[in-house]
Amino acid sequence: MVNDDRAMTADLINRRALLRAASISVVALMIPYAQAAMPDEVASAIRELIGDALPRDSGIVLQVPETAENGAVVPVTVLVDSPMTAERHVRAIHLIATKNPTLGIASFQLTPAAGKAQVSMRVRLAESQTLLVFAEHSDGVVSRAAADIKVSVGGCLT
Repeated sequence: MVNDDRAMTADLINRRALLRAASISVVALMIPYAQAAMPDEVASAIRELIGDALPRDSGIVLQVPETAENGAVVPVTVLVDSPMTAERHVRAIHLIATKNPTLGIASFQLTPAAGKAQVSMRVRLAESQTLLVFAEHSDGVVSRAAADIKVSVGGCLT
């Protein structure tokens, strides 16, 4: 029993260390996002999802390919650092594709019963663009991450 507890503790520590390290690399991706002027349509789509909250650049690991050969099936995994307890958990994860005909491509509602704040899916991207992710936490904080994805063949019809 003691060995099982130690193994679980070590796994938890390793997972959190990995999330912290990955968050640092995501911040490097965020610099162009933070400095770029956002089109009105994108800003409006973000406001519809998160209201007037001021998102912070931390706590999200966004796994996407640098180049997608086929924009119709782009793999995306989002992992948000959260204990997922009744007191502290992620309530929602939202994805926005900045150049798709429909900007809001997915929203997921979560509860502590989810166990971890992670979603994986395949999305359609019309062309090379920035994918934005927002995570709403139970304490009102909103985290964000972004990744630029090059698309060889677009996956959306306009």
